[in-house]
Amino acid sequence: MAEWFLLILLVVLILALLSGFPVAFAIGGASILVGVVASWFGAFDMLMLGALPGRVFSIMTNETLLAVPLFVFMGAILERSRIAENLLTTMGQLFGRVPGGLGVAVIIVGALLAASTGVVGATVVAMGLISLPAMRRAGYDEPLASGLICAAGSTAQIIPPSTVLILLGVMLQDANTQAMLSQGGFNSHQIGVTDLFTAALVPGLLLVVFYLLTMAARALFNSRSCPPLVMNEEERRTLAKRVLCTMLPPLVLIILVLGSILSGIATATESAALGGVGACILAILGRQMSFKVLRDASRSAMSMSLMIYAILIGAAILSLVFRALGGEEVIAELLDSVPGGLTGAILFVLLMMFVLGFILDTFEIIFIVMPIFAPPLIMMGADPLWLGVASAIVLQTSYLTPPFGYAIFFLKGAVADLKLITVYRGVIPFVVLQLLGVAAIWEWPQLVLWLPGVLAN
Repeated sequence: MAEWFLLILLVVLILALLSGFPVAFAIGGASILVGVVASWFGAFDMLMLGALPGRVFSIMTNETLLAVPLFVFMGAILERSRIAENLLTTMGQLFGRVPGGLGVAVIIVGALLAASTGVVGATVVAMGLISLPAMRRAGYDEPLASGLICAAGSTAQIIPPSTVLILLGVMLQDANTQAMLSQGGFNSHQIGVTDLFTAALVPGLLLVVFYLLTMAARALFNSRSCPPLVMNEEERRTLAKRVLCTMLPPLVLIILVLGSILSGIATATESAALGGVGACILAILGRQMSFKVLRDASRSAMSMSLMIYAILIGAAILSLVFRALGGEEVIAELLDSVPGGLTGAILFVLLMMFVLGFILDTFEIIFIVMPIFAPPLIMMGADPLWLGVASAIVLQTSYLTPPFGYAIFFLKGAVADLKLITVYRGVIPFVVLQLLGVAAIWEWPQLVLWLPGVLAN
């Protein structure tokens, strides 16, 4: 009987999400509805929801989650203080004098903004407003230009500090604990958000290298699609000075934030607070700080926090109902039955996440898939760090895969006259490159595990 209600829960959950109803209420409401109906048939004990207040309290008091609004605040300040705009303009002129150079600048600036903000939306919008007009004037192929901007902006999901990595780290901590308890003290090392940041750094930079190589190949074999940028004499004469002045502030901020995390001096939350203060100082020094900038940045941080906390509470309800209906045993049996053992099980889950990325948001996939599938995978022997980074790269494709890729709509919203079909054509090669990133860490797991091991020693 319980297995049937698990199937009903899955169907109701999908319908609720596709209905356009707010995600947090769709997840929590569908779970409670199915739980109530299941209780009428004796398949669910409503007293199980008595554990919910404790779960909600632990979510609200989780200090790691404070890093999310702080990093969002930092990114919003950088976006509104024109630091991102100046960086894009100057780097574009630095690299844009050769075929494909403007595209290279977009990739590099995207990576720098990713390491400064950790927010995909802010990065894509900033680059769309500034870079796309410049690439159009230079005569760039429009699908190539739009695909570059979306892909470069989406690196904010994998290059730390990243809000997605923070949430994955929190979910994997819970999953790892559950795996240990289920096996009576299963000997798997505890992981934290800092560990996941460290593990994701090399794969994130590897994706940037893939993008750069693709741009170089395009410039070599089809330079007409990415011609050089024309500069006047005044721009050439002052270029070196402007590069130094625009590169130095974000680089200092990146070193402060990432350096404090990787060196172990500060936790992710503490470094996020440091980054927020640093972004405010840079805005003040650049004479861009105002009450409106501060208010808008604070509002962005608050909105993101409320959304994430609400979804986390909805996911906690889903987890309680799912476990009470015997879902953990069903998922464990399902993964055991997948051909190929642990390898087949991991491939199955990653493929499912990739497919869900066509219709669901990254946060929705994390909060639905990770609590259900991560504990059995860890019990089967999957490394939590590797699993987290592989999931992050697969989830990165959800920002680019049509029809609901968020980076696509961020860019379309920033540039009204851009056709969706143009962006769809442009992002497909970069989705392939991201999947190649997963293949690379699959073949060479040390790309993920090497840096955490070095820093641990």
